[in-house]
Amino acid sequence: MSTDTRSHRTATDCDVMLLLEGTFPYVSGGVSSWVNQIIRGFPHIRFGICFIGSRREDYGDAKYALPDNVVHLEAHYLHERHEAPLVMPQRGDATAFAQMDALHQQLRVPHRAGTEPGRISASLQELSPLLQDGAALDEAAFLYSESSWQYIAESYRSHCTDPSFVDYFWTVRIMHAPIWTLARIGKNLIPARAYHSISTGYAGLLGALLKQQTGRPLILSEHGIYTKERKIDLFQSEWIHDNRGVFEKDASQLSYFRDLWIRFFEALGRICYEASNQIVALYDTNRLRQINDGAAPERTRNIPNGIDLPRFAALRALRPATPPPVLCLIGRVVPIKDVKTFIRAMRSVVTLMPAAQGWIAGPDDEDPEYAEECRSIAEGLDLQDNIRFLGYQKVDALLPQIGLVVLSSISEALPLVLLEGFAAGVPAVATDVGSCRQLIHGLGAEDQALGVAGAIVGIAEPQALARAAVDLLGDTVRWHAAQAAGITRVERYYTQDMMFDAYASLYDNALQQSGQTPAPTTAAVCPVRAPSHQPGN
Repeated sequence: MSTDTRSHRTATDCDVMLLLEGTFPYVSGGVSSWVNQIIRGFPHIRFGICFIGSRREDYGDAKYALPDNVVHLEAHYLHERHEAPLVMPQRGDATAFAQMDALHQQLRVPHRAGTEPGRISASLQELSPLLQDGAALDEAAFLYSESSWQYIAESYRSHCTDPSFVDYFWTVRIMHAPIWTLARIGKNLIPARAYHSISTGYAGLLGALLKQQTGRPLILSEHGIYTKERKIDLFQSEWIHDNRGVFEKDASQLSYFRDLWIRFFEALGRICYEASNQIVALYDTNRLRQINDGAAPERTRNIPNGIDLPRFAALRALRPATPPPVLCLIGRVVPIKDVKTFIRAMRSVVTLMPAAQGWIAGPDDEDPEYAEECRSIAEGLDLQDNIRFLGYQKVDALLPQIGLVVLSSISEALPLVLLEGFAAGVPAVATDVGSCRQLIHGLGAEDQALGVAGAIVGIAEPQALARAAVDLLGDTVRWHAAQAAGITRVERYYTQDMMFDAYASLYDNALQQSGQTPAPTTAAVCPVRAPSHQPGN
């Protein structure tokens, strides 16, 4: 584990400690933009930030200026080399490893099959002190003790279906190594009156450890479902071994190690759900998934994203009289955004509308190899004059120039770019992921009566995306109807003030539990204009 010393904000305590994995302030995107929005929306709250990343070289300088009410920032990198404990043979504490095994056994049982409520948290509370340096389950005991070796060997014999013990041994070590890093972070983190994690995963596990350690409330907000997104990553990963012979493999089954990693992240999710006082989803489909994955229904609620309506509404006056034939994908150039499908769709769009432009507005430095593949596809399809890779752009300058916001993603939650486009008077064509159908067509009879704000297409269907875009841009009456539906929908259901009011209640309750008199709600402090949105996650 490595700690980033570039940050210069330190404090002895804070009101709310944000636990951020791979987002603000070092990564631009929809989640980071939302974090920035929340911090600025509550200027009376003193926020701390604990950033958790993979390796320092995976991140550049901060992409956001820190608001004044961020009083503390520290960054930690889980997968950098660190000084391992001195190698010293030791027997280990068999009783402690038995306690660890009890937690593992509970996590192996699907919660729907009757995992005792609260039992996971109770087991974690017993184990947490044992993870600290010098205790019975510290990193040295995990790496070098005879009890650890026996535990791993027995687990291999009992559960592993892959023939390679060596790969199992190292997978288990690599998988669990960040846990001791997180235990050290939690021990040394400045005191906070409440903790707010923006995902499950490693940040969520840190939140659970801090909740056990301090008794302070833990709020969890999930934009996308972390375990779902990790599954997508793991399905695509090429580094995961499968040592079964050709006659042993079943195409309908995941390899053992791929499945093991998935179950590991699912276990982290269950630990965080059980520890959290309040669990927030952006829309009801995700809330139900949280419940299905182990969240207590009574602790869950929906708080949709909200946008700074006056800021984006002002952009409508800058629009031309007729919709420009410009399709714009606003987002990072990464596989989950499926930029390749957007480019392939543009080949069909240009055939029907030769003047059409496809703009890709977002950073391309996160996955340079994928970005280069996208450029090659555009060149191979002879779209050099119609596809523009713009890099990061301020959406305030972008939205008045375009006719459609396009989202070709294979996974989304509740995309801010669609809401911002609607408010600025730009309809959308989006894949049927996350809450996109809800945003385009409405949720419930009253919302649906407002009209359709664009079109929904299937994942990885460039022809369908192209047809939907051409139909909208080629029919001015329909385009204006979609524009009106989007404007009304965002004004009625997705404003920043609505979101702030909901989070004001969460923060006030959490700080009251910690014995602090709650500050005035956001609306009573000041209406805050959020800074420019960065390209979405």
